Amino acid sequence: MAIQGPIPVSFDLVFPHGCYVVGEVEQVKDFTASTGGRTVYAKDKTTGELVWQVAVMDADPTLKATQKTVAVKILSPVQPVPPPSLPNMPFVPIEFDGMTATAYVAEKTGRLAWSLRATVMRAPRTAAVKASAGKDVAA
Repeated sequence: MAIQGPIPVSFDLVFPHGCYVVGEVEQVKDFTASTGGRTVYAKDKTTGELVWQVAVMDADPTLKATQKTVAVKILSPVQPVPPPSLPNMPFVPIEFDGMTATAYVAEKTGRLAWSLRATVMRAPRTAAVKASAGKDVAA
């Protein structure tokens, strides 16, 4: 099979309705390497970058409440910082670049699940910026 490892995906494919930060950005622990009071933090096996994690809420209105929150892992040498909150918004809207998805079977349920990774966390682009970015890619 030609697919080896994570599958590159676009943010718009994963979160067509957008998403919002609902948790803190935390460094991911490597539970296998951590021993007796000594914490070791996870690094990406391919790039060697540190792995961070943030909980986001998918804005898709058709999802059940239990399906709305998902963790996205971010590969970065330093802790990513979410953009500032917007006035009159209870959550911070966010977008990711450099996304990949890795399929796996959840042990508890036996259902197909996805591990999401990204290389950049940023404020959403406006519709005009997205449209012009799409034209540049197609040219």
